[in-house]
Amino acid sequence: MEIIIQKFGGTSVADAEKIRQAAKRVIKTAEKGFGVVVVASARGKQTDQLVADALELNPNPPKREMDQLLSTGEQQSVSLFAMALDAMGCDAISFTGSQIRMMTDSVHTKARIVSIDGKRIRRQLELGKIVIVAGFQGIDEHENITTLGRGGSDTTGVALAAILGAKLCEIYTDVDGIYTADPRIYKDAVKMKQISYDEMLEMASLGAGVMHPRAIEFGKKYDVTIHVRSSSEDIEGTIITHEVPQMEGVVVSGATIQRDMAKISLVGVDNVPGNAARVFAHLAKAKVVVHDIVQTEVSSDKANLSFMISISDLVAAKEAVEQIKGDINCRSVFVRKDIAEVSVVGVGMRSHYGVAEKMFEALAEAKVNIDSITTSEIRISCSVDEDQAEKALKAICGAFELHKPAETRNA
Repeated sequence: MEIIIQKFGGTSVADAEKIRQAAKRVIKTAEKGFGVVVVASARGKQTDQLVADALELNPNPPKREMDQLLSTGEQQSVSLFAMALDAMGCDAISFTGSQIRMMTDSVHTKARIVSIDGKRIRRQLELGKIVIVAGFQGIDEHENITTLGRGGSDTTGVALAAILGAKLCEIYTDVDGIYTADPRIYKDAVKMKQISYDEMLEMASLGAGVMHPRAIEFGKKYDVTIHVRSSSEDIEGTIITHEVPQMEGVVVSGATIQRDMAKISLVGVDNVPGNAARVFAHLAKAKVVVHDIVQTEVSSDKANLSFMISISDLVAAKEAVEQIKGDINCRSVFVRKDIAEVSVVGVGMRSHYGVAEKMFEALAEAKVNIDSITTSEIRISCSVDEDQAEKALKAICGAFELHKPAETRNA
């Protein structure tokens, strides 16, 4: 029996009617002969409400207890989903992350999956049941409930597809696919028919909120085809898959904007081997995720070291830097919180020249000043003033014709 994973986001299970709509879609898939495993997120804004409830009682709640609390949102969703299916005449059973032995490490609020025991799910599928699994959560070796971070239900869905050898993982959300840019900012953005894992991973890590980056990592590693599609309309969405030759004909596939960023600059660090390692070892110990790093030599004995982080990691990052700055003989520390990052992404960059020139020209014409630039093989990112970020995104979208379908753009 071929298996399909269907993951439904919070807006797709926000109320009873939406749960019924999602259940009908699941039944339709099961009637085609597929074994169906559903992954559900917490309903609507429930996670936000639980966070608010916690902060009302404790401004710095223990992370273990936050995981205990936040995991209840998905547990409610899966039970209600199973009840809806039962009312429609379908045999269904719901499980929490711990019940299917989704084992994680012990990093509370942003745990990583270590292993999943698929036996219990397979047994229920063989009995003809639709299985509903709580997304976003697991359990560590000490039997503590853990959560995978915001958006972690995507990761649950793709991880289950990998372990069960599923034909497809469908991600149902409130958008109908992946667009060349955020259509709320760039209204002429167009939906992509397909995108490579590498491109989607870059876009997800650079602020495109449709998919969680770790879900894409799982998809690429275990060869899981992912279909991002609308939960309200029965139309084709965007396929995330391996790179195919024709993708290289498109220089830039999409553009992103990443807000809620901060930049920390260590000015006048001793320019000796090992200092950068010391800095980032401290940041890693503090569980700070670093996005981009720029180091410049200012003299034979001094260098400046800058890095971008999420604003949510700023307090921990500043504490880590304070602990290490004396050891590396840092003259001063400069922090920017009024910063954002705009990026262009495309596997075609590997075989085309002039991308950087076109991007920088577009930003210059829009009178957007660039703070710093970082690149990879398939993307270019510029940090800019936060109040200029939307103008910057629109400028580069226009320059790379992201209002047109891929096949009609100029190379």
